[in-house]
Amino acid sequence: MANQQAALDTLFHALADPTRRAVIGRLLDGAAPVKRLAEPFAMGLPAFLKHLSVLETSGLIRSEKAGRVRTCYINADRLTAAEHWLAEQRAVWQGRADRLAAFVEAHNPPTT
Repeated sequence: MANQQAALDTLFHALADPTRRAVIGRLLDGAAPVKRLAEPFAMGLPAFLKHLSVLETSGLIRSEKAGRVRTCYINADRLTAAEHWLAEQRAVWQGRADRLAAFVEAHNPPTT
């Protein structure tokens, strides 16, 4: 359980940054070389590579090097892990909201 929690922490840390989310969004369209991924961002390549490192550590992306070109690929299974956690949380809070609504209605009947 603790190992699973640490993996989720790493995953959500990676998704917390807008640059990294933009990279994930781009990679959902297909694999891309690092140079092309970095083009839209106003930062140096070393700073951008730190973002990619966080994404790789979280398991959201993987990269392969062929010659001088490093290409990044999305790992959609890790996005599914985040989606499952969010769905569980949504179900918990929806249940709580439903119970609260039932309590309020039971204790404050409509007046006519």
